[in-house]
Amino acid sequence: MSNYRLLIQYEGTRYQGWQRQESTENTIQGRLEALLTKMCGTPVEIQGSGRTDAGVHALGQVANFHAETDMTCQEILAYINKYLPEDIGVIEVTKVSERFHSRLNAKGKTYCYRVWNSNLPCVFDRKFVTVVSDKLDVEAMRRAASYLTGTHDFKAFTSAKRGKKSTVRTIESIEITECGKELRFVFRGDGFLYHMVRILVGTLLEVGKGERKAEELPSVIDKGQRESAGALVPAGGLTLVEVRY
Repeated sequence: MSNYRLLIQYEGTRYQGWQRQESTENTIQGRLEALLTKMCGTPVEIQGSGRTDAGVHALGQVANFHAETDMTCQEILAYINKYLPEDIGVIEVTKVSERFHSRLNAKGKTYCYRVWNSNLPCVFDRKFVTVVSDKLDVEAMRRAASYLTGTHDFKAFTSAKRGKKSTVRTIESIEITECGKELRFVFRGDGFLYHMVRILVGTLLEVGKGERKAEELPSVIDKGQRESAGALVPAGGLTLVEVRY
């Protein structure tokens, strides 16, 4: 039995997230598993690098599965893309070592959150941006972002219920780039908690709007209370860009 690594892209708008669910077949993992099971003739389970929420997109999601097949990687790639819907695509199929695990072996991830900062419509990219019409102080948001980089306990920036798992993460960098009327928030880190990027962006946007000061961010981290951080911004602006190994 061989271990195969997939590089996957998807527009998450109409899906209930990555993770397979009993209540619906409309998930990315569920669609891929059903297709691979049909291809192999036996049940196939896919391990993803992590879960993306309903409505979140991916340019570089990574997954792996074990299967017995005589098909080459190129034949598997062609088969998968022939039957996948147009908003999901597999970009690459490779054989990897038996021990490779897309989640457990991941060293870091990059996410991008896109904000359309205008009253004018964003017709062609409307599914990939969140509209914020307020005037934003970009330099203030960059100052605030500097307090968030490094290793911290980010329990104030997750919607997950309190559990035994550590909420300490390292954010290597946060870049806020102006592209015309669009702002792009790019986060690189060793891993991200449930809703973490979307809450970080919501907090930075509150700074940009003048609703809180950049210098408040260390206190928010220290308090560790969800209500101290900013709002959860919509899923549609978020894209998983890359998983690093």
